[in-house]
Amino acid sequence: MTLRQLLADATQQLTGCDCATPRLDAEILLCHVLHSSRSWLIAHADDTLNIANVREFELLLERRKKREPVAYITGEKEFWSRCFHVTPEVLIPRPETEHLIEAVLEFFPNPAAPYRFCDIGTGSGCIAVTLAGEYAAAQIIATDISCEALNISRQNATKHNVAARINFRQGDMLTALAPESAPFDAVISNPPYVSRKEMQTLEAELTFEPRNALTDEADGQKFLVHLVEQAVSWLKPGGLLIVETGLCGIPDGHAHMPLMQCIYDLAGHLRGGIYRRP
Repeated sequence: MTLRQLLADATQQLTGCDCATPRLDAEILLCHVLHSSRSWLIAHADDTLNIANVREFELLLERRKKREPVAYITGEKEFWSRCFHVTPEVLIPRPETEHLIEAVLEFFPNPAAPYRFCDIGTGSGCIAVTLAGEYAAAQIIATDISCEALNISRQNATKHNVAARINFRQGDMLTALAPESAPFDAVISNPPYVSRKEMQTLEAELTFEPRNALTDEADGQKFLVHLVEQAVSWLKPGGLLIVETGLCGIPDGHAHMPLMQCIYDLAGHLRGGIYRRP
């Protein structure tokens, strides 16, 4: 069987399972099996695969047909042009979270400055590792309530050669921080913000991701409100709280932590908020 035939058949199967991007999924899985690029697949579309590779691909395809996310099948996901190791213990990094990185880069424009950042609920470490990669002198604290998630984030920090500048701490939200940690130039977080009601309408792939990293089991704003209320104690005067959000909206803020601006994507969808300590 040629690569072309195998991909055509796989695409048809995934289409029948209501996968949103069947051709792309099939190509990524085949690239993973062959340790190749998508451009290589195009150039070698008429090559014949050996039986061992076909069988390995078919096993991965069966997992995807059950709607297991491609990132968990391959064990990796790109974020901000870096490859991150992911497992079902952590959320899969998403393009929406890159808006937080863009906001940090906008308000902290000096890549050589010794900024102090804090990433609350680090998960795979995609925010902390990316900021450490973009700011060569920055010191970062990354927290998570999950030991398993912290293990993954440490692996990613090591992989991208920034582990020496990231301090990983276990704990629930800001309680993981020690008093001597403060003050920060910015606290950044992608907290659980999917409401319990919204969870019932999400695509099947989300059932594979850690539920407690997706939802607050309430209206979606529980952890956002907590961050707005508590982050002021950990920020320098003028410091920023930058958070991701979604359909649940964004808290208004208060006198000690006013909402400075909202973050929208190119389609006009609300993706986050930026708060500033006076």
